[in-house]
Amino acid sequence: MNTIRLQQYVGDDGILKLEVPAGITQRTLDVLVVLHPLATTPVELDERGWPVGFFERLDSIEADDVVERGAQPPLDVRDEME
Repeated sequence: MNTIRLQQYVGDDGILKLEVPAGITQRTLDVLVVLHPLATTPVELDERGWPVGFFERLDSIEADDVVERGAQPPLDVRDEME
């Protein structure tokens, strides 16, 4: 017997969706699901569905943080179409 512990979020539809890799094939399994609500939701969402404070955290990104793009390979030379 294996025990797999997961934490999943239930959306507004009230449906819990689980994908559990069992590591077992071609067998019948006895599955026990225990629903134990946590004291707080893992991610609090605003009225538009974004995590609370998401955009405020984006504002704190420094404009001076330079993202460099490495050298690109040369373009392929292709035959002309007739």
